[in-house]
Amino acid sequence: MRTGEDTHRASYGRTAPSGPQAGYGGEVLVTADGLPGWLHPVVRAVDTVAPEQLSRFLPPENGRGRQSAVLVLFGEGETGPELLLMERSGSLRAHAGQPAFPGGALDLEDGDPATTGPLRAALREAEEETGLDPAGVQLFGVLPKLYIPVSGFVVTPVLGWWRAPSPIQAVDPAETARVFTVPVADLTDPANRATTVHPSGHLGPAFTVEGALVWGFTAGVIDRLLHFAGWERPWDRGRQVPLDWHA
Repeated sequence: MRTGEDTHRASYGRTAPSGPQAGYGGEVLVTADGLPGWLHPVVRAVDTVAPEQLSRFLPPENGRGRQSAVLVLFGEGETGPELLLMERSGSLRAHAGQPAFPGGALDLEDGDPATTGPLRAALREAEEETGLDPAGVQLFGVLPKLYIPVSGFVVTPVLGWWRAPSPIQAVDPAETARVFTVPVADLTDPANRATTVHPSGHLGPAFTVEGALVWGFTAGVIDRLLHFAGWERPWDRGRQVPLDWHA
C-alpha cells in the first residue's frame, strides 16, 4: 500500500499505479485500480490535460490565493454514471444559491497544499457538507490547480469514484441548501446545455439539470471533463440562459 510519502514521490496530478482505495486521515492515495471501464476516458483526460486547457483563470504567479479543493465524485446511479453536486445556501456571502462540487479551503491538518493536502481537504469537506462516508470513495486523479478571481481561491479539483455509495443530505442548512446527483447522460444531453453571460461580458458553459442552473467554475470543470473524455455531444452554444434562471 502506498503511504502519504509514496504519494508525494509520485507525479502529482497523475494517477498512481497501485493501491487498493483512497485513505482518509493517516493515508491518502491516488489510484486508478478497480475503476469501472466507463471512467477510463476520464482517467486518460486527467493524465494529459494542461491547466490552460481547463480555464483561462490560472493561479497567480505571485503565489497569492487561498488554497482549496473540491471533490468531483462520479458514481453509478439507477440510470448509469452520475456526478455528485450540492447547492449552496442562499444566505451565504459568496456563491449563494450556486450549485457546486463539495469542497472548501484547506485546513492546517490537511497537510502540504502541494501534495496530499487537497486530497484530504476534498474528502473532509465532502463529508462535512454532504454526510457521505469517505471510506467508500476511491480517489483516482487530480486536475491542475485553477483560480476563482471573484473569491481569490486557488482550487484543486480532486476526482473520485464512489465505490461504495452512502446516504447523503445537506448536513448544515445554513451552508448547503440541498445535495443531489446528476446523470452524466443529462449533462451530455444537448437540450440541457447553454451559455451564460456574466455581467462582465464573459461567456461560460452551463447546464440546466435537476431544477438547477450549473454555471461558473463548476460548469467549466464539467464542460472540460466531458470534452476531453470524449463524451461531449454537439450543442447550441448560441442558446443563452440568464444567471437568475431557476426551474
